[in-house]
Amino acid sequence: MTAAPAPAPALTPQLADALELVAERTAGLLRGCADASVPIPGAEWTVAEAAAHLALANELMAGLATGRALPYGDGTPGSLAAANAASLAAFPERDPAVLADAVVRHARAFTEAAATRSADEPVVSPLGPMDLALLGSYLLTHMLGHAYDMAVALRRTPPVDAELVALTMPFLRWGMPRVVDARAAAGHGGCYLLRVRGGGRFAVTFTDGTARVDAEPPRRPDCTILTEPVTFFLIALGRCSPTAAIARGKVLAWGRKPWLAPRFAGLFTAP
Repeated sequence: MTAAPAPAPALTPQLADALELVAERTAGLLRGCADASVPIPGAEWTVAEAAAHLALANELMAGLATGRALPYGDGTPGSLAAANAASLAAFPERDPAVLADAVVRHARAFTEAAATRSADEPVVSPLGPMDLALLGSYLLTHMLGHAYDMAVALRRTPPVDAELVALTMPFLRWGMPRVVDARAAAGHGGCYLLRVRGGGRFAVTFTDGTARVDAEPPRRPDCTILTEPVTFFLIALGRCSPTAAIARGKVLAWGRKPWLAPRFAGLFTAP
C-alpha cells in the first residue's frame, strides 16, 4: 500500500525564519532605545506600552500554537481593545531590554511549538478560528505593524520589506472581509482587482456592507489597483494614507472606474 503523504508543516521555513528575524529586529529597536516613554504618533501607546503588548501577544500566540485554548476578546475591535487594556494593566513591565528578550523568547516558542504540528490544525485566534499556518502569518503581520510604529516613534528604520510583506498576504487577504466598515460600505457594489508586486493578485467585491475576497474577480473589475508591497501593507494597517500613496506614485489605478481607488481603503476599519 502507498503511504499517505505527510501533512504540510504549520510553518514554511521562510515564515519560521521571518518570525524570528522580525522578533530580533524588534528587539534591536528596544535594546537601543534610550527612552521608551516616547509616544507613538497617532496612537495612545508609548513605545514601552507597545513593546509590552507585543511581548504579551507573542506569548499568547505561542500558547495557541501548542493547542491550548486561550480566549482573548470575541474578535470585535471593541473587545480586542478592552482585552489589550486589561492585559497591559496586569503586566507592569516596561523595561525595554526586558521586553526585547520577551518578544524574542515568545516568538521562538511559537516557531518551536508550530514545528511539531501540521498547517491545517485549527486554532481559535483573537480574530476567530483559523488554521495554524494562517496564525503564523497573523503573528508576523502583528509584529511588523507594531515594530513599524516603534521604529517611527524612535526615528529608526522600520523593519518592513517586500519579502516580509509577501508572507503577511495570506492573513491580510483572510482578514479583509472581517474588517469591512459596514457603514462606509453600505450600498457599495464595487469590484476591485488588487495587484501587489511580488504578492500576487486577488479580487475584492462589495455587496451592501460586506466584502468577498476571491483569487479571480467574479465579474469584470470596476477598478484595478497596482501597488508595491510595503505601501499595501501600511495602507492595510492604517499606517499610510492611500491618497498620499497615490500622489507619490506608489499606487496606480485604472479600469472602468479608476476614481474608486482612493475610496478602497476607507471601506475597511484598520486594526
